[in-house]
Amino acid sequence: MAKVTPEGLITALDIGSSKVSAMIAQKGDGGELIVLGTGQRESRGVKRGYIADMGATEAAVREAVEQAERIAGINIENVWGGFSAGGLVSDVAEVEFELGGHRVEQQDIDALLAAGRNSIDPQGRMVLHAQPALYTLDGLTGVKKPLGLHADRLGVHIHVVAADGSPVRNLDLCVRSAHLEVKSIIAAPVATGLACLSEEERELGVALVEMGAGITNVSLFAGGMLVGLCSIPMGGQDITDDIASAFGTRRAQAERMKCFHGSANASPRDNHEMIPVVPIAAEDDAHGGMQITKAQLIGIVRQRLEHQMGEIRKALQQLKFEGPVGRQVVLTGGGAELKGVADYAQQALGRSVRIGRPRGLTALPEAHGGPAFATLAGLAFYAASDPIDLRGVAPQPQTVHRQKGLGMVRKLIQAARANY
Repeated sequence: MAKVTPEGLITALDIGSSKVSAMIAQKGDGGELIVLGTGQRESRGVKRGYIADMGATEAAVREAVEQAERIAGINIENVWGGFSAGGLVSDVAEVEFELGGHRVEQQDIDALLAAGRNSIDPQGRMVLHAQPALYTLDGLTGVKKPLGLHADRLGVHIHVVAADGSPVRNLDLCVRSAHLEVKSIIAAPVATGLACLSEEERELGVALVEMGAGITNVSLFAGGMLVGLCSIPMGGQDITDDIASAFGTRRAQAERMKCFHGSANASPRDNHEMIPVVPIAAEDDAHGGMQITKAQLIGIVRQRLEHQMGEIRKALQQLKFEGPVGRQVVLTGGGAELKGVADYAQQALGRSVRIGRPRGLTALPEAHGGPAFATLAGLAFYAASDPIDLRGVAPQPQTVHRQKGLGMVRKLIQAARANY
């Protein structure tokens, strides 16, 4: 029999193109997150981050959550879900008004946030996040707690992340069909940044590249918040498909070949190491197998990686990720588990590159401690932080509309790239 649900319980659910994973965690007395149970199932109904088969995805969600429940010995009722499909956009809205030199009181902050909420125009998209990031006092940015300080002008930067509405609704419907309440749907780059980027990295400026199975999200952090997003419809499954196509084998074997023998770096000895391959047509023939060199396999992997890194480089240029050489790129996601990919990316992108793994979780199983589970861990961190969201006071729970009649409020919607 399951235990009584304890206080401070958080369940994260990451529905990806290759796997559906769940994590049940609890906030400890010291604020730390303790992992109670995890679950994972193959994802069969998700293509490029979008739900393409509701029934198959719902079944995978049920099984992953049930596995986590069995390990934790707890029945859960609600989850924090991650959304990683394309169509995500990030922007920063700035709102400011006159204070006349008096001390900032709570009602001033409340009025400012209400004005900020009303100034957001989602342009037909669904708002996933609308959070006050940093305040400004008389033009000074980076103020975290303005309460009690004197100022002539008080302003706030509002971080807004929006997405196409239909894919988000499909995700919400899929989870609810599995008899789970959706606490909130979180943009995957926001969650992943919490799991594998330090606060200082997010302040100074860093690019986070999530190499998923079906999609690669390139996001830019600066000034402590996400300021730019770009999605590339390409991921680790494309490498697997290239291997399967090149050697005429099944995807399952191609995936094993990639994981056990694949690498982003080549060496002369790869020409002498042989790998067995069973072609699809020869599966019924005990003598129908063949062998390839490791060099042949790595050649296929590197050919796809070259194309993928070229698209990532274009995305970084589009996000204007330029400037000092010290600017760093962090690779995460299942694609970041490929051997040698960090060294390859460092040469291809001309930037310092490291692998981002989830950190700061207590009792996290070793099998779930790799970059493939960074988003899952980040969802738990996001839920535990309980951030202020301006949608909480909006008339509608997801979409925030612009309203007129703001009086003295000056609305300054700025492009994200102008804020770092």
